[in-house]
Amino acid sequence: MIARILYRESVHGVLNYVFGKEGGTVLGFKNTYSEFGTDTKLFANVLHYLGQRHESPQRYSHITINLPHGEHLENGTFYKLAQDYMEKMGYGGQPYVVVRHNDTRHEHIHIVSTTIMENGSRLNLSHDFRRNVATQKHLEKSYGLSPSPETKSHRELPRYRLPELQFSADDSNGTKFYMQDVLNGMLQRHKVRNFDQLAFLLEPYHIALRTMTNENGRVGVAYGIDNQKKYRTQFINGSTVHPKLSGPKLAAIFEKNSKSKLLPMHKKRLEKQLLTTFNLFKSIGHEDLPDVLKTYQNIDCELLYGKNKQLKDIILYDKSGYVLSVSEISTRINFAEHPRLTANESGNTLIDTEGKQFVLEVKKLIKDGFCKSYLGAEKKNMLLSEFAMVKNLGDLMPSVARSERFSFIGHYCDRNNEKKLLRALHEEFGGVRRELNETETKKEAKTLADRGVLIRKILEDKVFDTNINNSVPFYLVQGLGLKYNGGVLSYRNSNAHSLRVSLEDFNLPKMDGSYISTGCIDQSVKVLEMFAGDEKNQDDNLNATSFFLPLLLPGLYQAMNDEYRKRFEIASLRAYIKTAERFHIDYEKSPVDYIELFNAKGFYIEQKEGKLHLGSIYSKHPIGIPFAPKTQACLKSIDNLDKVLEQQKKGIESITESGRGELGNLWLSYLIERKLYGKAAYVMVYEGLRPNLAAEPLEDHLGNGLRQKILEVSEQKISNRQAAILRKGIYAFSALLGGNGRTEEEMFNGFKDELTDYGKFKGRNMFI
Repeated sequence: MIARILYRESVHGVLNYVFGKEGGTVLGFKNTYSEFGTDTKLFANVLHYLGQRHESPQRYSHITINLPHGEHLENGTFYKLAQDYMEKMGYGGQPYVVVRHNDTRHEHIHIVSTTIMENGSRLNLSHDFRRNVATQKHLEKSYGLSPSPETKSHRELPRYRLPELQFSADDSNGTKFYMQDVLNGMLQRHKVRNFDQLAFLLEPYHIALRTMTNENGRVGVAYGIDNQKKYRTQFINGSTVHPKLSGPKLAAIFEKNSKSKLLPMHKKRLEKQLLTTFNLFKSIGHEDLPDVLKTYQNIDCELLYGKNKQLKDIILYDKSGYVLSVSEISTRINFAEHPRLTANESGNTLIDTEGKQFVLEVKKLIKDGFCKSYLGAEKKNMLLSEFAMVKNLGDLMPSVARSERFSFIGHYCDRNNEKKLLRALHEEFGGVRRELNETETKKEAKTLADRGVLIRKILEDKVFDTNINNSVPFYLVQGLGLKYNGGVLSYRNSNAHSLRVSLEDFNLPKMDGSYISTGCIDQSVKVLEMFAGDEKNQDDNLNATSFFLPLLLPGLYQAMNDEYRKRFEIASLRAYIKTAERFHIDYEKSPVDYIELFNAKGFYIEQKEGKLHLGSIYSKHPIGIPFAPKTQACLKSIDNLDKVLEQQKKGIESITESGRGELGNLWLSYLIERKLYGKAAYVMVYEGLRPNLAAEPLEDHLGNGLRQKILEVSEQKISNRQAAILRKGIYAFSALLGGNGRTEEEMFNGFKDELTDYGKFKGRNMFI
């Protein structure tokens, strides 16, 4: 199901279109004198007069709700769904009409209403996108509909009209609103640079475009529908379709897109990508070029043919939004007539296994294989530079063979010489291994030196109070993935690099074989660099994992001075909020839901100096983060806001009184929201922790696999030794296991960090 909201300044045109569509059915009116007997003209006047009480350009709403292809709802059910949608969105008290249309291959309804209330004020429209998404998800489950696509590129439904319901010559309203839909989507998706390009993009939607230039050089535009019945509808001026779709308005957009300083960079990048592609291949058939470019370079393309089926041009749909022909990308090379591009329809597209580009691709396969194997190892007792020198090609082949690049190269290699790729891997392996070792060795040495400087800076600035805990340097070294012995600093899992640093004045406990995860190190480094005043690592560089550092490094954060602790708590809470809001988007149907979702996690909202702030029960200091202006407006639109804020106390008290007020409970919730159900199930079954999540998202996660994982873990019989290993694999420290207060003993994670996205380390030095 896909719901779409459009706001408008006028309503009569929309109603003429909705009521005037042939085959349309009025399902009902709400909040008027009669649910099924309201006169359409009277209803139009009601909306008109209500809307005119406010000057907002968003005074009327036009909502479409589309079902997936092949799914059906009866009129009564569809009408009930529309009412539920309006109630959940907060529009249920407004007058509105629901009309069903059957002019597309997907069943859909139109809802027309006003955003202006009887008192002349406008409904608060802040966060309407979030509420729309959450309401969609809720109604999909309630009515048994297929879920809407997650990605924006697949979210919009194409508006191809059924042949028997194509626009007629006098269907002006239907034509106009169809044009609005298509043109708006096209201009959002692509950075169009001229009218000819726009006309080309509109062809699949059967929209014709015509321009006129007056004596003053002002360009006008008109649109018409080619309805495939040997005639076109009457052309409509662009300003009539919509003021923002007039000739001068579009010309300004085209000029801006054409003069962008980034356009030459995009052209240069595309030229390089095309050259790289043609250098890799001995020949590329026309029919294979779209697949080659999409798979190898992630470029969508379209081939244009002239007379006699001769390839005339190639259109590239770049990720930047620009639509470019290959003829304008390069003045030196005509890619449409490239000698390696053939019209052979036999599919004889072959990689040049004797070329330099093939060798480069083989080297990339090996290097990526090293990185993925190292990052995927359960225990990393060496640095990547060392790892590279002790592994052979057989150790890497599982990672190499699973890669998309390996499948792509193998698919287009000569079928008569299938072992060429494997031979090339063997031939290049030794050289790549040595090069990787040298490169990573330099990176590791530099990083160690930088962390040594950082430690000295942090200690000199007295970020931590060593009087509270004289083992602070130990925890500081530990938190950076290092070890210290005899005045020498080195990596915790390797002695390949060392740095002389004097820390003799401090009492350092004996180092053991414990381990700290990559994700924790990354965030710990960023926090310390933030304190050290590194401009490259300001507060907004942290991610949600940073919020859990006091849990993962309790000894260090207990000794942090108040000034720095407050700054950390503000920065980490701000980072966590961003991630939490993304997790909540499927459930935030109203401003009250926004508050309740945070309350369930142990966060509360309070008024300070006229602004709403978010606070946390997990913070050491009473800090609060002010919401962004739009969020402020959304929350303040709640009618009984003071009462809602007062009711938070019960929920927060329930969390603390039930023993769920520890950061470990929030960590468990974070695991669940990241869909790491196996690890979360272990925590719930063997450690008895319970997540701090609202009922609806928790039920969703249970249905999506968490319940099954809990059952599987519950049925397992494991020894004490296995339990200890699993415990290390789940937690970074024993603080997660419960306990009282902030003095829990630390225990390091023996496996890879479950919160680390290893893809982000590609091309960087990767070590613990």
